Amino acid sequence: MPKRTTRADPIRIGVGGWTYEPWRGVFYPPDLPHSGELEFASTHLSSIEVNGTYYGLQKPATFSKWHEETPDDFVFSLKAPRFVMNRRVLASAGEAMGRFLDSGLVRLKHKLGPINWQFLPTKAFDDADVEAFLKLLPKEKAGLPLRHALEVRHESFRSDEFIELARRHGVAIVIAGDSPYPEISEATAPFVYARIKGTTKSRKSGYSEAALDRWAKRARDWSKAREVFLYVIGGHKVSNPAAAMALIKRIAPD
Repeated sequence: MPKRTTRADPIRIGVGGWTYEPWRGVFYPPDLPHSGELEFASTHLSSIEVNGTYYGLQKPATFSKWHEETPDDFVFSLKAPRFVMNRRVLASAGEAMGRFLDSGLVRLKHKLGPINWQFLPTKAFDDADVEAFLKLLPKEKAGLPLRHALEVRHESFRSDEFIELARRHGVAIVIAGDSPYPEISEATAPFVYARIKGTTKSRKSGYSEAALDRWAKRARDWSKAREVFLYVIGGHKVSNPAAAMALIKRIAPD
């Protein structure tokens, strides 16, 4: 079983996915076999948001393999598939959602983190449709508790009505940091889920030291009451692992 180089519970920090060719020689050693990338990433980060689940169903054996290749305290967050989310009426997603939830993700066992249900940028807030969708989200699967986060990307979701709806159903609202999308920071679940997109090519660690300090402080503040999942996503993607590791170093116990 791989061992972690840095541990940061209850704050979990990582990136989106682990397969990205420009990371070789920057994050990954240039001679590392592709088959060793997940193991390497999982010993330097404490979580990963899986992109592959967005593009299509994974096989049960794949989830089992991910479980076996990562440290015992590592956690995967999963992006819900686009065939579930890319629709005008979310209330119609029940059958597609069932196919995703039946695809074997429970094989991750305790390494299953929140599921990110990412709405289309064109999807405006419709209280009846959003509530119908929330009612479709199960609390558990095969005895494994499920946690859900909503990534909304239309300005109309910046409303007290939506925040109260999310709170009533116990789902998190993804905090869109350094992003063109609305940043809604109200806590609506027992965990916080943040995706920050401000890395740039001009900084060795993607962010300035001051910006890293600010995000580390926010993560520590959130963690006083909730488990935290923070992913460095988008921006200058080559720098995202460095930014994530810099944040892990800042929040690690002395």
